[in-house]
Amino acid sequence: MATETPTLPAGAEPISARGRKDELGSSSARGRRRRTNVLIWGVLAVVSLVMAAPFIWMFLTSFRTQEELGMADMPLLPSSWRWDNYLEALDAAPFATYARNSLLLAMGQATTAVVIGSMCGYALAKLRWKASGPIFGWFLLSLMVPFYATVIPAFFIVRYMPLFGGNNILGQGGTGWIDTWWALIVPAAISPFLVFLFRQFYVGTPTELIEAARIDGVGEFGIFARIITPLIKPGLLTVALLAFEAGWNNFLWPLLVTSSQDLRVIQVGISVFRQESATQFHLLMAGTTMAAVPMIVLFVVFQRYFVNGFVSSGIK
Repeated sequence: MATETPTLPAGAEPISARGRKDELGSSSARGRRRRTNVLIWGVLAVVSLVMAAPFIWMFLTSFRTQEELGMADMPLLPSSWRWDNYLEALDAAPFATYARNSLLLAMGQATTAVVIGSMCGYALAKLRWKASGPIFGWFLLSLMVPFYATVIPAFFIVRYMPLFGGNNILGQGGTGWIDTWWALIVPAAISPFLVFLFRQFYVGTPTELIEAARIDGVGEFGIFARIITPLIKPGLLTVALLAFEAGWNNFLWPLLVTSSQDLRVIQVGISVFRQESATQFHLLMAGTTMAAVPMIVLFVVFQRYFVNGFVSSGIK
């Protein structure tokens, strides 16, 4: 009995041929994706290296000698790794006191930013009152004003604070808050950006929970503290990190309002290596490296929560 070969419709291909074509197409697509991924990772590696270059130069310079820094053909790596630069930097100034002051300042700003900023953000996001719109607009406008435009008025407010530092009721006769912890912490207790950030976190929380809690008789502060705020834990950590970083790296304001060694912060303290005649770059970079390490470690440890906080706030 003769076996009949099935006929294919016009334009149709055998199944085996289609399978080979699908395999070739999928392999070529995988190859294109692989090349695209390699290109993306290469670009990211180059950009990361460019961004890290100043920190690498700072770290390498902290191990060089002053004579090596003056060489015209300075090698890429230090000829001799001088760990003594760090000991000399620590002996040149009371860095333990500077680090303690910076830590207290950073923790104070982080605490006030979280407590006050969360209250302001909740009020702007979830409470319905007539002035909420104009006040939020004022916060947005204040984001456009740089700090350097307000530093002189803020200094005069601190200097002429009534009934502080020997001042009378009109703010005359004394020094006000100058060279005190009040001057370091209070003016930077909260910033408009952090209030805006908190508002974005609270906007994403369900309003139904607030309405249900009000029906059950929960007070407004209880709703804020026990129901809504626990939902934005990544936001709390994000704001705390930003405020801590701002307090730790603050230089200009502590330089203006403090003069005693007991209140000098670490960013101002490392300026002792910069003098009119010469700058001791090897000690300056050693001190700067020690000042940068805590913030680098902090962001490495909490980077996952930091990124999640910005993603959940809707800021891209």
